Amino acid sequence: MTDENIVRSLNTFLKGRYMGIHAYEHFIEKLQEPDIKTQFQQIQQDHKRHAMRVAERIQNLGEVPADDEGFVGSVQGFMSKLKMPEDTKSILQSALKGEEHYAVEMSEEIVRGHLDSESYELIHAILEQDRKHVELLKGLID
Repeated sequence: MTDENIVRSLNTFLKGRYMGIHAYEHFIEKLQEPDIKTQFQQIQQDHKRHAMRVAERIQNLGEVPADDEGFVGSVQGFMSKLKMPEDTKSILQSALKGEEHYAVEMSEEIVRGHLDSESYELIHAILEQDRKHVELLKGLID
């Protein structure tokens, strides 16, 4: 496992964080309920902190971190904005799908077997927080 492979995996993971940050921006814009909006703002802040920590790890490996979601992520974000749900329940369901599928499942796949121990510990801690986001969103839906 080379630093190049580690950095590539971390940068792919980081681009996903940026996609999540932007998705929550759109959700927050649409939400009308102050309590739910506050919860979404907290999740978005967690994603921003996570992105910063991953960027720092990439820098500590002597490389340059991604600074946005990349072209594919940008196109996906644009398409998602066009299909953005309007009602609270649909927004909650969309956010839950994003956290479960993209933030946890796909992120696990991206980094599986491609990290050194320090990077693994960082990503593991981030994914644990993402799992808590999933549980929070499930509770808000119920």
